[in-house]
Amino acid sequence: MANVDAEGHAPANEPLIEDCKEQVRRVVQSATFRNAVTLQLLFQFLTDKTISGAAECLKEYTIGVEALGRKPDFDPKVDPIVRVQSHRLRVKLKEYYDVEGQRDPVLIQFPKGHYVPTFEAMSASLPALSEPDAAAEATAEKIAEREAQPARLGWWFLVTAVAMIALGYWLGASRADKHLSATGAAVAVPNDGMVESFWARFLGSDSSPVIAYPDAVFLLDDSNDLFRFRHGAIDSRGAVVDPHVAHEFAANPDIVAKAGKLYYENGYTGTGELEAVGMLAGLLGRMGVKPILKSSRDVTPDDLSQHNVILLGSPFQNPAVAQLMATGDFSYSNPDQHHEQWRAQILDARPRDGEKSTYGTERDQTSKVLTTDYSLITIAPGVLPGRWIAIIGGLDTKGTEGAAMFVTSKHGIERLNSVLNGMGSSKELPPFQALVRVQLAKGYQVLGADLISVHGLQPAKAESPEGTPPAH
Repeated sequence: MANVDAEGHAPANEPLIEDCKEQVRRVVQSATFRNAVTLQLLFQFLTDKTISGAAECLKEYTIGVEALGRKPDFDPKVDPIVRVQSHRLRVKLKEYYDVEGQRDPVLIQFPKGHYVPTFEAMSASLPALSEPDAAAEATAEKIAEREAQPARLGWWFLVTAVAMIALGYWLGASRADKHLSATGAAVAVPNDGMVESFWARFLGSDSSPVIAYPDAVFLLDDSNDLFRFRHGAIDSRGAVVDPHVAHEFAANPDIVAKAGKLYYENGYTGTGELEAVGMLAGLLGRMGVKPILKSSRDVTPDDLSQHNVILLGSPFQNPAVAQLMATGDFSYSNPDQHHEQWRAQILDARPRDGEKSTYGTERDQTSKVLTTDYSLITIAPGVLPGRWIAIIGGLDTKGTEGAAMFVTSKHGIERLNSVLNGMGSSKELPPFQALVRVQLAKGYQVLGADLISVHGLQPAKAESPEGTPPAH
């Protein structure tokens, strides 16, 4: 790969291609770029094209259509979107290298007036993404302090149309060579695509798997305050709640009784689950697969029989997970009567040497800020032969995000494969449960995730509701 600067000169220290790819992943997963979805897409597109030797196609029109989702009649002379976003990308990239990327091994820059990035090897090195140290945590603290608006440390936030559109853009962010999976399904698997190969084994012949996110039900009052509605029959969003139903099934009936008129509201999902949707949809999009995104309450028996399904969240937030969770050594438990998520646990019925029987969220002893979460990654047979169900769920929403980061990263798949390769055929994934530890900064920034243990599952089919979709 030849890098050329604005004057046409190649840098003296040209890094290896694999180092360039790793640096791109490091930047995209950084705290600086965490909430800049459009810039992530643009950065990934421009760097992927350059690394693959297709930099000559990086023209304003191509970038607008393929990276930023503009329609085929896009006119760069009328719509300045590419120039505007490219300027924002340069600013954001400088911000990254000023703080988080000071010790990175590869410097990526976009010369002014050019869309082709340059890659330069630096003398310093950085520890692996999934093994953050004290310095990494300190830089995450700096990023958080520089945020213009304080983040709200809550379970749920509104899934806006802009976010979902951005996910759609992500699907076409990059390309790879076409190969055949073990079952003959055409999916895109690069020659070094360890992560893509893992998911190709899960997908089989399914070119449109379902990704289902949780959308917990709340009761909304006239002041826009939310009250958690744990279970019970619900009506459509915006419908008035019968006072007797609210009092019987709300998480805190005494407070609900004083709230006045209430309405059903299910337009919120966890920030970690939304991040997980983005990571999974982006990966599948790069493989040439078009996932179906939907609420877990809208998963139907046809979805379970015709597609592989990826469910996000734990059974505390996602009743579909509670219905379809395969029985194994690991299970979720919550001893708290209100099911407060930070008191939930993952239980190990058959702990091995070095394993504990109980894993729970960990907090700083003084500030009580969350520092560690635990997650389960479960892949089990679906309701019909040839179909699979994957469940990625943390005790907290950020645990789900960390587990999704783990299972879509090269480091995570390497760790999983080192265990799974001894458990079954290389052509088909063996059913398993993987326990993952997720490290947090400030309670909401995922610093990394690593594997604790993998336990095999008995090859029994998951149970499905008879004649009805998973529902709350």
